Amino acid sequence: MGVGKGSIAREMIKHSEYMAIDTDDIIESMENKKIKIIFEDDGEKHFRNLEKKVSKWLEKSVKNTLISTGGGFYKQENLKDIGLVVLLDSSFEAIIKRIKEHPNAVKKLKKRPLLNDLKKAKELYDERKVEYLKLADIVIDVTDKSVEKCSKEILKKVKKYV
Repeated sequence: MGVGKGSIAREMIKHSEYMAIDTDDIIESMENKKIKIIFEDDGEKHFRNLEKKVSKWLEKSVKNTLISTGGGFYKQENLKDIGLVVLLDSSFEAIIKRIKEHPNAVKKLKKRPLLNDLKKAKELYDERKVEYLKLADIVIDVTDKSVEKCSKEILKKVKKYV
């Protein structure tokens, strides 16, 4: 969350033949609700079930596409069957700094309900990072790097797998 997945994906499609989609956007379209509202109205369990539905669809229907996922998507059992897993890695402090320095910082923070409590968010970050590193085929450190540099680095590493 907050590492620049969307920005980097948009940059990558400029320099490749890939398309890009975001699992949270798909879920919002399915439910006709923002993620924050899904969490508030229906709870995290419902949201995770929606992620499972999306993961199954991705595996069957989507190829040669950059897929940006929400932070908990790594728990999907078929993740490795969907495709190559690229981890955009950054320290927790750098993520918070990046979000707070963004021109739309208020909107970005409001959009991320899990950042309402920074202590809990840091605990979640620490818990997930271990799992992310286990699952990643490619790890890219995005700390203090431009979107363009991250995009080029990812495309170069992905070519080794294709």
